[in-house]
Amino acid sequence: MRITTNLIFDQNLRAINDNQGRLSDIQTQLATGRKLLRPSDDPVGAVQVIRMTEELEKFDQYKRNISLARNNLELQETTLRSLNEIVNRARVLTIQSSSGIFTNSDRQTISEEIEQLRNQTIDLMNAQNFSGEYIFAGYQSDQVPFRFDPSDTANPVTFAGDDGTNAIQVSDSVTVQTTSSGSTIFENVFKRNSFDVNGTTGGLVVNGSSVINQALFDDFYRNNFDPGVPANNQFELRILAGNSVEVTNTGTGVVVGTANYVTDDPILFQGMSFDASSIGVGDTINFELPRPQKSNLAETLHNFAVALQSETISDNDFTKAVNDSLVGLDAGLTQMARESSSLGGRLNIIDSVESSILDSELANQAARGAIQDVDFAEASSEFSKQETALNAAFASFPRIAGLSLFDFI
Repeated sequence: MRITTNLIFDQNLRAINDNQGRLSDIQTQLATGRKLLRPSDDPVGAVQVIRMTEELEKFDQYKRNISLARNNLELQETTLRSLNEIVNRARVLTIQSSSGIFTNSDRQTISEEIEQLRNQTIDLMNAQNFSGEYIFAGYQSDQVPFRFDPSDTANPVTFAGDDGTNAIQVSDSVTVQTTSSGSTIFENVFKRNSFDVNGTTGGLVVNGSSVINQALFDDFYRNNFDPGVPANNQFELRILAGNSVEVTNTGTGVVVGTANYVTDDPILFQGMSFDASSIGVGDTINFELPRPQKSNLAETLHNFAVALQSETISDNDFTKAVNDSLVGLDAGLTQMARESSSLGGRLNIIDSVESSILDSELANQAARGAIQDVDFAEASSEFSKQETALNAAFASFPRIAGLSLFDFI
């Protein structure tokens, strides 16, 4: 093969350019820390890196979602904890006010604190998150959910939100509820079950009636209340001979029970007390079980404050107000305890998912690094080798280019 001068120059120039290109690539690898500079360096590895990068970006979004969900849930948890403290304080005051040694002046003092607790309760029920959204308003998060109007004696505290709840995805398969409606937590609280005397026959007179054993009466209520047929909620207590009574459901005609009573003492039946006089055999007391009613915590506190402020309320009515308040507060505490338990469960799920995501993130980062990250020791050695080759090419080219046949003539 005849080697021309042009061939010598072209080969040396190509060798120098190749060495410079390899040296430049290694220098870029060292500067960026990346072994893959272009897809052609490792087509299969490049595809894997793209997929792993997309997976890691998804993990970043999930971590942001987890942070948002945790903030919302912890805010609700803190709010419910504060409400729990308020309700417990109100419960203590309610029990204190039922003491016979308290005067009207003492009740007025207690009512002032109950009103303050009511106002705090409303503020917490209208709590907002860092974005200014009302956390217990459902989907109506831009509107105040609980509104207080003391002039409305029937419903002084009304709910203006809805039953909507928000959720956020924290992993490919897990979605966590981040809000709860105030309707579920605060509105879905039943008042104390009671009964109403609506008539008598014969010479019997009912001077007063009340529930003296709430648990026993609640069992009677659950077993006998008919939500579909109002007539089946009417009952007749008939006086029998031998100081005994028989109670019949007038709607169904079924005898629901009997009891004995002591002369001059109230008639007791299934937790109910009837203070009756002028009792004669065959006389009857007619009573009914009203439909269950609901009342939120703020409304329960307001109604009790009104009872405390009344100077004309009878002892019997005040006792009922105390019992209504205690049952309402206890029911509210129970409902909040359920929600707190649910919040704790959701926070545990978030923690578990976050731990799993962090583990997967580390595994993906390690796998991606094995494909695309440069080995600095190897790259530095290769850089030195290519630099030496390039210097050798630069040094040898002038000597080869200087060879000529004329030197031998």
